[in-house]
Amino acid sequence: MTVTDHLGEELTELRGLREVILAPHNAVLPDLPEDLAPLLQPTVSAMEAMAGPYTRPARQLKSALGGSLEEGLAGQAYDRDLSSPAAAVYKHVAKEPAAEDYFRVSVNMSHTQSKKREAHEPTPVWNVPQRNPSFTGRETMLEDLHERLQAGTTAVLPEALHGLGGVGKSQIAIEYCYRHQNDYDLIWWIPSERLTIVRQAFVDLAAQLELNVQEPTVAVPAVKEALRLGRPYANWLLVFDNAEDVEEIRRFFPTNGPGKIMITSRSRDWFTYANRLEVDVFTRSESLRLLRQRGPVLSDQHADSLAERLGDLPLAIEQAAVWLTESGMPISEYLRLFDEKRVELLNVEGSAMPVAVAWKVSFDRLQQDNPAALQLLQVCAFLAPEPIPWTLLTSSRDLEGPAELLEVLRDPIEVGRTTRAISQYALAKVNHRDSTISLHRLVQRVATSELSDDEQSLYRHCGHLLLANADPKNPRNRVRWPEYQALFPHVFSSKLEECHDPWARNLILNLIDYLYLWGDNEGYRALAQRAFASWSENLGPEDEATLAAELRLGRALRLFVEFEGAHAHHLHARTIMAERLGPDHERTLEADGYLGADLRYLGRFAEALEIDLRAYEVLRRRFGPDDPLTLEQAHLLCIDWRLNGEPARAKELDEDTLRRKEEVLGLDSLSRLSTRAAVAIDEMECGNYLKAYELQERHTEEMTRRYGKSRPGAMEAIALLSVMSRKAGKHDQALRLSEEAMTLFTAHYGEKFQNTVAIALNHAVNLRHTGDLTRSVELGTKARRDYEEIFGPDHPNTPTADVNIAVSLRLMGRVDDAYELDRKALTTFTARLGPDHPRTLVCAVNLASDLFERGEYEKALEHDTDTLERLRRVQGEDHPTTLACALNLSLDQKALGREAEGAMLLSETLSGYRRALDESHPAILGAAQGKRANCDIYPVPL
Repeated sequence: MTVTDHLGEELTELRGLREVILAPHNAVLPDLPEDLAPLLQPTVSAMEAMAGPYTRPARQLKSALGGSLEEGLAGQAYDRDLSSPAAAVYKHVAKEPAAEDYFRVSVNMSHTQSKKREAHEPTPVWNVPQRNPSFTGRETMLEDLHERLQAGTTAVLPEALHGLGGVGKSQIAIEYCYRHQNDYDLIWWIPSERLTIVRQAFVDLAAQLELNVQEPTVAVPAVKEALRLGRPYANWLLVFDNAEDVEEIRRFFPTNGPGKIMITSRSRDWFTYANRLEVDVFTRSESLRLLRQRGPVLSDQHADSLAERLGDLPLAIEQAAVWLTESGMPISEYLRLFDEKRVELLNVEGSAMPVAVAWKVSFDRLQQDNPAALQLLQVCAFLAPEPIPWTLLTSSRDLEGPAELLEVLRDPIEVGRTTRAISQYALAKVNHRDSTISLHRLVQRVATSELSDDEQSLYRHCGHLLLANADPKNPRNRVRWPEYQALFPHVFSSKLEECHDPWARNLILNLIDYLYLWGDNEGYRALAQRAFASWSENLGPEDEATLAAELRLGRALRLFVEFEGAHAHHLHARTIMAERLGPDHERTLEADGYLGADLRYLGRFAEALEIDLRAYEVLRRRFGPDDPLTLEQAHLLCIDWRLNGEPARAKELDEDTLRRKEEVLGLDSLSRLSTRAAVAIDEMECGNYLKAYELQERHTEEMTRRYGKSRPGAMEAIALLSVMSRKAGKHDQALRLSEEAMTLFTAHYGEKFQNTVAIALNHAVNLRHTGDLTRSVELGTKARRDYEEIFGPDHPNTPTADVNIAVSLRLMGRVDDAYELDRKALTTFTARLGPDHPRTLVCAVNLASDLFERGEYEKALEHDTDTLERLRRVQGEDHPTTLACALNLSLDQKALGREAEGAMLLSETLSGYRRALDESHPAILGAAQGKRANCDIYPVPL
């Protein structure tokens, strides 16, 4: 930081390094000249020493400086120039095709295989929590655990008697990891109480494996595949800690990989799926050993008596030992108090009793000596067992809570003293490595059990306000995402949605937005549903916060293909906002945007256009054409124009929007890049195939160069380039690109994602053009089924698939099957989109070809004549679809003996083709040979 801060003014190349150091996961490495290598050597060495998220930028720095740096611990240089599709997905992978290798994780990895480590070298990939220096006993159990791990997945489970925890399952797992760290090249600790945290652990592991993926929906399958194949590390161990939801956690397991899996859990349901190792309480000798190690000098009789009272429960033994040492309380006094408190806590059952009594003794003493420390402990008890960031306790703006605690929270120095007092008596664990404090869930239970209802409300509310004050307030800033991730479990556990403070509600909304932007769709839906349900009940369905949550819930439902439910929520929110705020208010216009998207997904394109056009006109009038809100609305409006069959209007507005975005947002804006891609689609839809191809080729090259091929924008660029390659007549290239795009999208989003289905349908068309009709029909039919499952039978995308399939069926000789598909599709298109929509007209062209092959030349002529008139009026004389219809009409005329008329039309058509396309385009060659033209439909993105 010192180098970048002090020299950044003079050496502009160093300024970008600041963000790399602050946010190694997300920052983009600046261009650096090689002559800065001596200056940056210490920075790279420091990054390599810190490892973790700094490993990848360290390697990038080395590569960027041309090998001018000395070789350090990080190993091989990072390959910036990607020469193959495989290298773009996983940069450490050399592709060697395998069945269903969606992530292109090759089994041919010898050139990147980890070198054999010496005994003193650390495990390359490691994130295990700090070791307990006072770990005692469990020797036989650790040996059994190692043996069982060699046999397969092992679940570290307690006896049913100790189902509430405290027997030391996690401590055993941690100790095992430290003792056997030299046996593994990768040991990854995964806190498993909440699925969002599990997904984050996989995202972090993906970074360690240099998989170049950041979205959890992508990182989870990517990491599982890399571990399954054992590349680059075959000798791995995953530890799922506190894994109670058996079915959900099992979804994260790699399948048949070469590594090991360990689980700690209170659930016996794991017995079905894992070798079980049941963890009991300490033996008496282990209890006495820990008491002597951590506590004061005790007689054998006193030590045995204390262990008996504590039930040999490790958690209670350690706490009592530390308390006796730190407080100086005589053992006889402690035993007397323990017996008194046990009578008071007769309502506590099972293994929780000794813990509750031991902590009750400590809490009462702490109440006398340092009440603020006890109060802080009780506030933290309403948060999650996961680590609490130190910064959370120092955000003391406008707090409500106990007077003593509020006084402490106003002074960071006092906060430090108070947390040390809590840690001193083993009531919480302070982790200085990552500046956090954490409480065992049993401590939390005991700490809150003696509070009255009013006290519980006050302490919980204090925790809520601490959370609200810690809101980073910018979920769109990737640099702040780790802060949201750290807050998430505490927001969830504390039931922050029940807090009446508006800043707390704002944190909930920001956290929902963060989960959406990060890509945790399941977490996004769950939190949006939880907030909406709570606020609907407590604030009312028309409260501003409730409506904000409802908009987000609707978007979540849309992500899970619940389009009608999404539309109902958005329509409800928009109606109330329009009545309360007016139709031109920003919040109402925001709701309009959600509603327009719903209508597109429901296939109601004209209604979506009406809503988005009005919103664009209002924004342009109120804020001007250059306002970012206006520019984004313009982008949405152009989608509507394209879907409604008016690409020329979309092209005009897109080109204007692109120019304005370049001036207002800059050339590097992702929003600008999206509009640039839209212009290429407009050119294609307008029939300018060669220009569209050139634009998209440049766009794809820039996207893949800047972001690699696994970012959504780059993946979409590859998919679009495939479509435009086919339109430009480059069929082999189109096939290669569609195969790559289908692989990428399937790996990232699954086969049923709407973009994956569109790409599969495009790939089916490319297969037809390269002669594989059977596979074309098979893949197209599957895409059609998926479209119907996603959108329903009447959405325009479903008959779009029918039109594309029908061409292959006709070419295979299944003319009647093709005719039926086209006939039904034409009926649907005409009813939903109108007779002059481009999709309707393409379908009509192909239906005429079906009639021609059935020998119904008069009907073919009648259809082609009518369709050509419409195409010339709607799309122009030289649009390739118009020319295709004209070519087919000339063949109809010849088939009916009108040779001269047909020859003249064919000559005119060939001249038009040469104006619109390259001379070597297959369409021109086919026309010259007298072959009928077949048309396909590209399902424009929604």
